[in-house]
Amino acid sequence: VQLQASGGGPGQAGSSLRLSCTNSERTFRRYTVGWFRQAPGKEREFVAAIKWSGGATDYADSVKGRFTISRDIAENTVYLQMNSLKSEDTAVYYCVADDTIIRSSWWNPTAYDYWGQGTLVTVSS
Repeated sequence: VQLQASGGGPGQAGSSLRLSCTNSERTFRRYTVGWFRQAPGKEREFVAAIKWSGGATDYADSVKGRFTISRDIAENTVYLQMNSLKSEDTAVYYCVADDTIIRSSWWNPTAYDYWGQGTLVTVSS
């Protein structure tokens, strides 16, 4: 599994950005795909995840109501739509995937076997 994350960049507070995560080697079928982020000087934190089969989702409380994770089966891509951006959303965002993770572990970065390169999101107020 080779994950490619894209879509980061600068944004103003209140604006929107959309991140994309693709898998160049195989379909995401059977995988849970998620996003983590790491701000300067802080630990990596869970943002959102989606079960490819069935589309179940979960979000960190800090992004609920503002971020939406979704999948495009035809494009084999997972998106993270980020609306109402805040300065505290500034971080490097990582796409992750795993095919054996259980839902109660979605928040745990060590539970994911596959990580993409990060994409930087910078939100200015």
